[in-house]
Amino acid sequence: MYRGRRLFFQYLAGFLLSCCFPLYSQQNKTYPPSQFPDRVILGYKGNPATSQAVNWRTDSTVTNAVAAIDEADASPDFQDKAIIVKALSQPTKLEERSVIYHEVNFTDLKPETQYVYRVGNGTQWSEWFHFKTASDKPTPLSFLYFGDAQNDIRALWSRTIRGAYSTLPKANFMIHAGDLINNSNSDYQWGEWFEAGGWVNGMVPNLAAPGNHEYYREGQKEKVSKHWRPQFALPENGPEDLLETTYYIDYQGSRFIFLNSEEATSSKSSRDMQAEWFEKVASENTNRWTVVVHHHPIYSTKQGRDNDEWREKMEPIYKKYKVDLVLQGHDHTYGRGINMPLGQSRKKPDGPIYVVSVSGPKMYDIGLQNWMDRAASDTQLYQAITINQDKLSFKAFTVNGDLYDAFDLAKDKNGSNTLVELSDKLEMQERLKLPERYEKSFKEAELKEYNERYQEYKKRKGIKNR
Repeated sequence: MYRGRRLFFQYLAGFLLSCCFPLYSQQNKTYPPSQFPDRVILGYKGNPATSQAVNWRTDSTVTNAVAAIDEADASPDFQDKAIIVKALSQPTKLEERSVIYHEVNFTDLKPETQYVYRVGNGTQWSEWFHFKTASDKPTPLSFLYFGDAQNDIRALWSRTIRGAYSTLPKANFMIHAGDLINNSNSDYQWGEWFEAGGWVNGMVPNLAAPGNHEYYREGQKEKVSKHWRPQFALPENGPEDLLETTYYIDYQGSRFIFLNSEEATSSKSSRDMQAEWFEKVASENTNRWTVVVHHHPIYSTKQGRDNDEWREKMEPIYKKYKVDLVLQGHDHTYGRGINMPLGQSRKKPDGPIYVVSVSGPKMYDIGLQNWMDRAASDTQLYQAITINQDKLSFKAFTVNGDLYDAFDLAKDKNGSNTLVELSDKLEMQERLKLPERYEKSFKEAELKEYNERYQEYKKRKGIKNR
């Protein structure tokens, strides 16, 4: 009932903005499609060592969409011999506007090989982009992870994704843990999201899990954004009812499993179905490392928010199948830690490392719960993660490019992890100040309660007064 009311009010807010503020309506028209390809984005539909998918948008007049591909060459003479591949086109009507999304899945590619491609209709073309296929062996990989972008995407999230790419330009792919935008079906907001990433999306594949803001309500049913499946090229190996929102991909010796926590926290049947599907996927996993991605946290970073049914269902399964890392969003603060009793050594985790992060400008107050080993308030972040055969290295950066958090997981021959804590060696102190709007809106009792939690957290961490 609560979730239904929330989605209704999200829709109402968008409607009132468009009716009462003409400027907002004008902004909604600033990303019109044309015959030229836009919103070009890489993804995956199959084996990343031998295939690469690409998706793009045009207006409704383009019915003969194609892509051209060849092995990359330093000479420009490759263009005439590039192979032409016909696209699968999907006409879509969004906000009374007819557009077409086009998708090509390049197949029969060589592993660990750089390719060059472009998309268009044979006359109007995109620029040429490069990508590199994965290795077909367990070799080192690196990727970027973003928590919620959601608000002021063009203005303020753009600096996050561009800073992330500058930090890790050779990333194999990027992961988004939901709430990429604020209003699920707003073409203007999706336009901002694609503008923020720009050409990076055409060179570095994107893998995303939906959040609650990717959902809208139609009658009595919640539905994922009308943009989601047309505009993203994602694996279709999940449950039939959750295609391209629940899926997995194997990449160079690691398995990445994406879950739809919005459906799972809304419906017991979906929660049970996803848990059953996860067990099957995890039990058949022969990769050395396992990373899970979903929007709603197993352990929240905000006081008073709790996904207890989700946690009770999934955490035992994560432990059973030795999940190494769980990447999440939703709570608009940063927290990283383990579910282990206070006073017990955290060097040998008995479950995954949990991370909650935020990449956009919308901020909440932080709970500073006991599961956290490193926290941040009122801070935009991105994460760069590297995995090789025996070590996972995690680094969180502020949008200024400052290293904010770091740890390693060292895996022994039996698959057990040792946590190597690196945050205590960083020069940057924890940013735990309340966001300004909370300092102004909190009542005296709320400020007192937060300060008490803050002091307890400092005491547990051995942080001196400052």
